[in-house]
Amino acid sequence: MPPTTLTVLLLESPPRTDSQVTRSRVILLTDRNPHPENLFCLPPSIHTALDQTHREVNMVQEEMEKTETAQAQTQAQTQQPTTSPQNSADVSGTYFNQQVPIPQDDRQIWFSFRKLWAFTGPGFLMSIAYLDPGNIESDLQSGAKAGFKLLWVLLGATVIGLLLQRLAARLGVVTGMHLAEVCHQQYPTVPRIFLWLMVELAIIGSDMQEVIGCAIAFNLLSSGRIPLWGGVLITIVDTFVFLFLDNYGLRKLETFFGVLITIMAITFGYEYVMVRPDQGELLSGMFVPYCQGCGTSQMEQAVGIVGAVIMPHNIYLHSALVKSRQIDRSDHKEVKEANKYFFIESTIALFVSFLINVFVVAVFAEAFYGRTNMEVHDMCNATDGLHVDLFPFNNETLHVDIYKGGVVLGCFFGPAALYIWAVGILAAGQSSTMTGTYSGQFVMEGFLNLRWSRFSRVLLTRSIAITPTLLVAYFQDVNHLTGMNDFLNVLQSMQLPFALIPILTFTSLPSLMSEFANGLFWKIWGTVIVVLVCCINMYFVVVYVAALNNIWLYVLSAFLCLAYLGFVGYLAWICLIALGMSCLDLISRGQNDTLMLIEQQPEFDT
Repeated sequence: MPPTTLTVLLLESPPRTDSQVTRSRVILLTDRNPHPENLFCLPPSIHTALDQTHREVNMVQEEMEKTETAQAQTQAQTQQPTTSPQNSADVSGTYFNQQVPIPQDDRQIWFSFRKLWAFTGPGFLMSIAYLDPGNIESDLQSGAKAGFKLLWVLLGATVIGLLLQRLAARLGVVTGMHLAEVCHQQYPTVPRIFLWLMVELAIIGSDMQEVIGCAIAFNLLSSGRIPLWGGVLITIVDTFVFLFLDNYGLRKLETFFGVLITIMAITFGYEYVMVRPDQGELLSGMFVPYCQGCGTSQMEQAVGIVGAVIMPHNIYLHSALVKSRQIDRSDHKEVKEANKYFFIESTIALFVSFLINVFVVAVFAEAFYGRTNMEVHDMCNATDGLHVDLFPFNNETLHVDIYKGGVVLGCFFGPAALYIWAVGILAAGQSSTMTGTYSGQFVMEGFLNLRWSRFSRVLLTRSIAITPTLLVAYFQDVNHLTGMNDFLNVLQSMQLPFALIPILTFTSLPSLMSEFANGLFWKIWGTVIVVLVCCINMYFVVVYVAALNNIWLYVLSAFLCLAYLGFVGYLAWICLIALGMSCLDLISRGQNDTLMLIEQQPEFDT
């Protein structure tokens, strides 16, 4: 704190015998030290009075400093939540009951493993969205339909996801706000509400997929003794239990998620080692961007891979998770360093998730690509005979999902393969369920500036997600339950523009990101990536709608499509203005900032 400046005015009129001139002088005391040039003509009596005044000034300043220090300490205690488990349970903002300190290193080195460890956590929680049951099902279907030929699509989608996650992390680090909070600050009320509803739909759709995955895993582990609707009910209870883990400390919670990722790596890695896929074909499919002999089915599967990997709510999640580290955002060096380590950690986390996805694709590509229903029917009939009715006795190409995938593994490689597969699916479902709940918490708090407790938030989203899932599980069979995944993938694909366009918009605003705003390179490539991903997913939506074969659904889809494209066009218009195309700003041309992007001070605790 800079020293307080006090001004003391002393009016002095001593007679000067030599010139008989009365002089008035103003003495300025600054930072407790008077100017010597103003003291040379003062008589002893004034010096004595000045000394007394100087002592009084010192006493006043000391009292002021003590008062300001006490007020600052009180304010810090009221603004920062306590980290004790007892008090943290009452804080509605999940995941931020404490922050991880970053170790300081006086050595001028580019990389430090101690600092990387301190930043490790948010990226791995983010990577769980790349391993949810929807992704696993997309992987196994890709292997069964196209073999190793679409691995390059999986690699490209993961790289694109990494670049988008980099933008999300930078927004959170630089501004101290996550994407939903920035949307609340920058967008007008009506578009902001529509945007919130779209993101909530994506979160609910993802939640339903995770519930379906957990229910199927419980059914497989119990050899059918736990019905699918029973697995859905169990998922409700265990989610509430696991969510209370954050009361025991942030690092313990991150460690728990790390354990779940390790379980997935071990279980799916076991299947990979047991099947022993051809490494030459695997590497060729991963690095040669070509799909020889592929038809419409394989092309649709390639589009489905991109839609399953890049999740809209994951952009919002990652921008919030990075706020869990103690960063001095007024220090340019610390912000730059945080961006660097978060990018390294995200790269490692997504590399691990990519390997797990490759395990699943390779297992089904090696063991089941090109097989027919008749082959699988005969093999299952010769082994357990429990699931023969799942596979019709014909020569059509095998179609698998996460339920049939486990059954097929059990028929060909023994019961251990089935149970290990089910454990991996359960870990994927449980981990992504909890991160989905955190995403919902951040999105609701950010868009609506509304603080809900974890219990209330989970109760609402779980009720919306579980009700249709429970009805389908109770009244229909497993085929209808797993068939819901196709609709849910389409639903989430439609919501992608509502995450990608805002993140590109706000990370390109110099008034928001200062010197960390996107440069020309990132603006161009960011725009290309966003347009490419949105077009791919729109194609996926069109293919799905075209297969409905219902005129009324076509009409309804047309009306919804017009409203949807209108809103996407509005967001894209604002994004283009933020990217520098000021000629499109018809409302506030000539001003520094557009009327749509209102520059305000943050309203949230950062």
